[in-house]
Amino acid sequence: MSQKISVIGAGTMGNGIAHVFAQNGFSVTLIDISSQQLEKAMATISKNLDRQITKGSLSEVEKKSTLSNIKTETDIKTGIREAAIVVEAASENIDLKLKIFQQMDEAAPAGCILASNTSSISITKIASVTKRPGLVIGMHFMNPVPVMKLVEIINGYATTQETSDKIIAVSKQLGKIPCAVNDYPGFIANRILMPMINEAIYSLYEGVAGVEEIDNIMKLGMAHPMGPLQLADFIGLDICHSILNVLHKGLGNPKYAPCPLLTNMVTAGYLGVKSSEGFYKYISGSKELTVSERFKR
Repeated sequence: MSQKISVIGAGTMGNGIAHVFAQNGFSVTLIDISSQQLEKAMATISKNLDRQITKGSLSEVEKKSTLSNIKTETDIKTGIREAAIVVEAASENIDLKLKIFQQMDEAAPAGCILASNTSSISITKIASVTKRPGLVIGMHFMNPVPVMKLVEIINGYATTQETSDKIIAVSKQLGKIPCAVNDYPGFIANRILMPMINEAIYSLYEGVAGVEEIDNIMKLGMAHPMGPLQLADFIGLDICHSILNVLHKGLGNPKYAPCPLLTNMVTAGYLGVKSSEGFYKYISGSKELTVSERFKR
């Protein structure tokens, strides 16, 4: 398989995906409609590579090589015309993803695999708007991509075994551990994670315990590296809300409905780290974790 990879979307996930492919010798085209976002993404990749150098896991020569493996492009058609794999990492919005996949299908070479980094949207639905459903697959990386080992591989209803085998092999080339699952709402990662986060929010909403108590019980009692409320802030409360709605609609079970507290926070713009406040308050440059005034007892 060609070592040419295209990544669509230069946000947090897109720049992380481009980073790991480039670091492992792939020729990467990072695509975004915003040239400013592309500049920001390249600066983030450089900064993250510097962190690896500080930790002793990367050399200056390897950093230079990684950056030289990445080029940027604002036009999808130009950016994917020679790709063997295109990984879409745009916002978790089904209409946007369907539109992008139609464009990818029209412009990508025959035989090119079209992958989505979606965390909840049906791969079968995405594949249905293309003329190559057998070559459409989910490649769900975890955040932060350069650090987290898991790649959740989602096989759509029409995804061929050959496509799945190729993406599993590529994931291993990246030093990741691929886990293949089938295409049902939430897949595995979010079908299990999101109800836990939602239950933690309900526990806060109903006054069972405070923010720190809920998170500390899960960290100290269940060996979780991060409590569910802090993790929700890190993921983005809007993303959590969206995924829960996908689970609720797709599985038809009221237990997946987002907690009213989560709905109110998203409506009011308290989205977690990205908005500087969620269950905790985030101050730029500070590593101290402070509970939001709204939840202090």
